[in-house]
Amino acid sequence: MSENVQEKKKVIFSAIQPSGTITLGNYLGALKNWVKLQDDYHCLYAVADLHAITVRQDPKAFRQNILNAYALFMACGIDPEKSPFFIQSHVHTHAELAWVLNCYTQFGELSRMTQFKDKSQKHADNINAGLFTYPSLMAADILLYQADLVPIGIDQKQHLELTRNIAERFNGIYGNTFKIPDGYYAKTGAKVMSLQDPTKKMSKSDENVNAWVGLLDKPETIMKKFKRAVTDSDAEVRVGEGKDGINNLIGIMSAVTGKTPDEITADFAGKGYGDFKTAVGEAVVEEIRPIQERFNDYINNKDYLEAQYRKSAEFALHLSQRTLDKVMKKIGYLPK
Repeated sequence: MSENVQEKKKVIFSAIQPSGTITLGNYLGALKNWVKLQDDYHCLYAVADLHAITVRQDPKAFRQNILNAYALFMACGIDPEKSPFFIQSHVHTHAELAWVLNCYTQFGELSRMTQFKDKSQKHADNINAGLFTYPSLMAADILLYQADLVPIGIDQKQHLELTRNIAERFNGIYGNTFKIPDGYYAKTGAKVMSLQDPTKKMSKSDENVNAWVGLLDKPETIMKKFKRAVTDSDAEVRVGEGKDGINNLIGIMSAVTGKTPDEITADFAGKGYGDFKTAVGEAVVEEIRPIQERFNDYINNKDYLEAQYRKSAEFALHLSQRTLDKVMKKIGYLPK
């Protein structure tokens, strides 16, 4: 891992929360693209465990979820030797810069965040300050590494815009400190929808377990979920208006096979939805099979995992400390 991350290639930063289950949507919308980006960019990746505690966590389960997420991301193809891949809470500069940026983020800006409104409704008994200031921590995550690009879905666009606003505000007061990041939008697989309500994004928080597919689901479970996927009464495999379920399945098939929607439509001309749903399920099972095998190898070798995340955290701390030191000096703090 070279320290000269800004020498030639652009820098990409991205992080994902260690929820109990990584879904097919997380994989096709984020992780699969992260893996590809490693060849063309200087990438830094993190398990965003600090973000996860805006919702109450069971300590034992949380600890295991963090480790599982780390192992699973590596199983998907994240290579810590190529791209520093660390656990967010192991790099203290994230929390330190987040506090500073809180003081350069306006209350009105945070109150307009749609994710805060949504999560406040879901967790009405625990509307904590962390839930409100979550976007400032997200901004710190990105700005610490002087990232050029951040891979995001459409639902994260508002957070990136706020990050840019915070960076521009700080730069306007103290001079050039932060690089202003742009969004990196993947061309395919960006949004996988629920198998039971294809107007909604696939989410593990969906109460209907048939609505989402987990990367560690057994093959027979995956097949059942696809066979039960909601479609329409048209019975023709094609992209079209009012065909949200089929559009979603074609998108998933395209993302896992590399075929275009037109090629998929041609392959299933004259065939029924039953055949198509089975074929999509089988394609997903084959895509996930090697990931599950690698995951089992990693999770049974905890010493190896620990060596990887410790080395990456050391690198990330060294790199991010430069930015934090610059910020503290500009504000007027005494040097350590």
